[in-house]
Formats: sequence, structure tokens, C-alpha cells
Amino acid sequence: MTTLWDDEQVTGALKGLTDWQRDGNEIVRTAKLPSFPAAIEVVRAVAEIAEARNHHPDIDIRWRTVTFRCSTHSQGGITGLDIELAGEIDRVLAGAIS
Repeated sequence: MTTLWDDEQVTGALKGLTDWQRDGNEIVRTAKLPSFPAAIEVVRAVAEIAEARNHHPDIDIRWRTVTFRCSTHSQGGITGLDIELAGEIDRVLAGAIS
């Protein structure tokens, strides 16, 4: 079973991620992509990763701006699953923004 991370663990993990912030029981990152199709492609790539991991972020798409929210809802907060998924999202975004 996945366990909740305490504040210190979350804060430390966020230092190793790109542009993620804590918002209550979630971690959040917003990224602006070069175009709407690029934003959709990022969402598609993240969806494949999330489906393979059976751990899905909340995703909001506004034209070329995409916001990802990660939380382990079954645990009521942030776990290692969220930090790992955030790292994968960072990897996808790095390839799309550069």
C-alpha cells in the first residue's frame, strides 16, 4: 500500500522537480506549450504513461496551457506515486518545450 508523504518529504521532493508547487493535498504544474496541437500531444503522452502506471493526474487544457494536478486520492494526499508521475510529466514537457 502506498503511504502518504509528510510535509518534509513533499518539500524535499519538489526541489527535484521542475516548476511544481504544492496546493493542499496535490502537487501542481502549469506549462505553456508552443501550440494547441503540441499541448494535446503532451496530454496524449502523459495519458499513456498514466494508464500504464494506473495512476492518473487531473489535467486542464486551455488552448496551449496545460495544468497537471497529482494526488493519490485513495490515500487523501501526496505519495511517492505522485512524485514519480510528476517526474515523468517533467520528462514529457522537456521534450515538448525545448
